[in-house]
Amino acid sequence: MWSGDWRVEAATLLVAIVVDLVAREAPATIHPVVWMGKLIAWLERLAPGPDRRALSLVAGAGMAVLAPSAAAGVGWLATSALRQVGPVAYVLAGSVLLSTTFAVRELARAASRTRSAMESGDGEGARRSLRSLVSRDTRALAPPLVAMAAIESVAENTTDSFVGPWLAFALFGLPGAFAYRAINTLDSMIGYRGRYEYFGKAAARLDDLVNLIPARLSALLMLVAGRLFCGFPAARGRRIAIRDRRLTESPNAGWTIAAAAGLLGVALEKAGHYRIGDGLRDPVAADIGASVRLANAVATTAAAVVVAGLALRGSVFG
Repeated sequence: MWSGDWRVEAATLLVAIVVDLVAREAPATIHPVVWMGKLIAWLERLAPGPDRRALSLVAGAGMAVLAPSAAAGVGWLATSALRQVGPVAYVLAGSVLLSTTFAVRELARAASRTRSAMESGDGEGARRSLRSLVSRDTRALAPPLVAMAAIESVAENTTDSFVGPWLAFALFGLPGAFAYRAINTLDSMIGYRGRYEYFGKAAARLDDLVNLIPARLSALLMLVAGRLFCGFPAARGRRIAIRDRRLTESPNAGWTIAAAAGLLGVALEKAGHYRIGDGLRDPVAADIGASVRLANAVATTAAAVVVAGLALRGSVFG
């Protein structure tokens, strides 16, 4: 059986990025993330009611272990089978599987739809397209808040959409990338207050934990890539990131949102929750486009960093 080689892992990542950029999304019937969502939804139906707090906590903790473990198990089985065949099969099939765990193109496309609608004066269309980026109620958002929400989502999703899964793949292969995506999916489905206050607490904390490093790495890459590829002022980005990173409820989201605010020179606000970059101007539609360019620059830099990390790991561990 062929054993892992950093060059094969690097090729798998790079081919997966090409697949993400040029290929259509896998059909829902065979998409691993869709199946993760179905598993989580099925487990949710077995959960106790919200009034049974202690039992909800225990059940939620069990789900937070079971769902990522199941996803990692699928990734391990796929890796083992492909390694039996050989490195070419691993790169070709493994890249397709890996591409389902991240999204570079779709993040940019979703934000660009909102930008285009705003630029054409279609406020309702902009608010409607924004629903593919954020979970908040968009129906009454004024244009500056629509632009803010789109930019915040693009900035925060540099972590969730690609830096996090790529880092997980570099460290733990396909099982790591699948587990990361399961954790992120779990958090997006039940990791919020209200109905899931107790049931989703473990999922939310687990998501916070696994993103501690990716979120900070994303913010650092944002500052570097924003300066090198986009000409944005890294000093202002760093200053706003350090000043405002703790304004969000999440211990991680504030890093990339604040860095983006400083780099773009705009304030980013979620009404009733935070205002990051206070003192800067409100964003307009063009700033959404700038945030997409910034995210693409981060993706380019992150891919290079991950490949370099794989090469370093290969040179150290053979």
